[in-house]
Amino acid sequence: MYITIMDWQRTLLYRDGTLDKVLEPGRHRYDERRCTLVAVDMRPRQTQVNGQELLTRDGLSLRASFVAAWTVTDPVAFTVGAQYPESVLYAAVQEAARDKVAAHTLDELIADRTLLSGADEAAAAVADLGIRVSSLRARDLMLPGELRKAALETVLAKERGRADLERARAEAAALRSLANTARLLEENPALLRLRTLQVAAVPGTQVVLDPREPYSSK
Repeated sequence: MYITIMDWQRTLLYRDGTLDKVLEPGRHRYDERRCTLVAVDMRPRQTQVNGQELLTRDGLSLRASFVAAWTVTDPVAFTVGAQYPESVLYAAVQEAARDKVAAHTLDELIADRTLLSGADEAAAAVADLGIRVSSLRARDLMLPGELRKAALETVLAKERGRADLERARAEAAALRSLANTARLLEENPALLRLRTLQVAAVPGTQVVLDPREPYSSK
């Protein structure tokens, strides 16, 4: 009997119940009556851990989802090291996620989600299973309803304060401009007469002169 091993596969050949060898990609012949084949996929994979209820360092609850990228590096260890190696990996990601969230406050996690990245803890837990975890990151962070409402109110308060500050700055700039104009006219009365003439030259404009002002045709 012949079997073809694909480039992304490794196949364990057991003869009479004992591991005989690992078949590499290519075409191989084996005794079907005495041999058992176990194929292992070596392509990169992802494990998603969704909807975890976790507590932050300051005792607040949040729901988080994580994704781990991993590959099989040792097909033998992956096959014989545990009955369900992917379940072991899932539990390792859960534990790593719990530790990462517990090490930081809620404000820290919201400000910098990269604090929840890093695969060292999960990788160490499954290294003996022939699994290499290349990355672990938080995909979603979901706050409880009350915390979402409080966070929204905080953002709105900040935006209102920023808008009030901008209005105050605009008003202060306008007052400074008026003060500068008043001072300039006080120091140079001729400018006021020139401005009056400019305004009077606009069609439809009515100009009322104060007889006390020294307007003249000179």
